[in-house]
Amino acid sequence: MAEFVLERVICASPEHVFAVALDPGLHLRSMAQYGETMVEAPAGGVFGEGSTVTWRARHFGIPFRLRSVVYDIDPPRGFRDRQISGPFGAFWHEHRFDEHPQGTLMRDTIRFHSPFGPLGRLVDRLVLREYMRRLIEERNGHVASEAEERGRTLPA
Repeated sequence: MAEFVLERVICASPEHVFAVALDPGLHLRSMAQYGETMVEAPAGGVFGEGSTVTWRARHFGIPFRLRSVVYDIDPPRGFRDRQISGPFGAFWHEHRFDEHPQGTLMRDTIRFHSPFGPLGRLVDRLVLREYMRRLIEERNGHVASEAEERGRTLPA
């Protein structure tokens, strides 16, 4: 099982960061360069407890579909999502938002493994772990930018 943790301090309240991170539109904007689309959107267009979504994207020149569920929503502290079906043998993502003197400490814990046993573990170790870390860092840059912008434009 591959795992990594990313942390980032964001100059916005946990409430703002939580709301941005839970926005399906943010995910689409952050992954636009990969042609990511929502094949199946969450009911009402927003993520709630038990919401499912199906994403379509192209990575390594290969088209993928991934269906996931959002659960354990605990505003503004965090939420989780996991793959229901898709290219991974398994994929889990925990999103945490803790108060920090400068705003919010956002922590992402990712655990996944590829299918195909020993070959999948080799791919995870040699390629996929770093690729996924970069994707999540990219997404987190969008979360930070949008949360900090929303924090500046919302009334006090």
